[in-house]
Amino acid sequence: MQQETNSLADANVEFVRAIYNGDNSWMFHVTVRHPDTGWENYADGWDVVLPDGTVILPDANSPFTRLLVHPHETEQPFTRSQRGIIIPEAITTVTVRGHDIVDGFGGQEVVVDLTQSTGTYYTVER
Repeated sequence: MQQETNSLADANVEFVRAIYNGDNSWMFHVTVRHPDTGWENYADGWDVVLPDGTVILPDANSPFTRLLVHPHETEQPFTRSQRGIIIPEAITTVTVRGHDIVDGFGGQEVVVDLTQSTGTYYTVER
């Protein structure tokens, strides 16, 4: 399932590939589209969010599940990965959302059912 938005300026998640590595650890490959224009406006991160709103962070000081440290104005859409995402065993769905430095959150999100091998805008490998 994907939530739509009308703003083309948002960081929109277009596709998610989630790979289970064992011990509740996952690697996520997330494809984002955003009209990056350079340092003044670019997609700067994406999150994996649990159903209760908890954001999975690689460490307590990270602002996002995956921090994007530079613009991608000539690479659209782009895919970036994050490993070591710990998701409790009882959790069956997560939401992946993008963020940009001007508009914040609000673009297209992808809801990933971790019990299914494929769905709209995602794949899951176990």
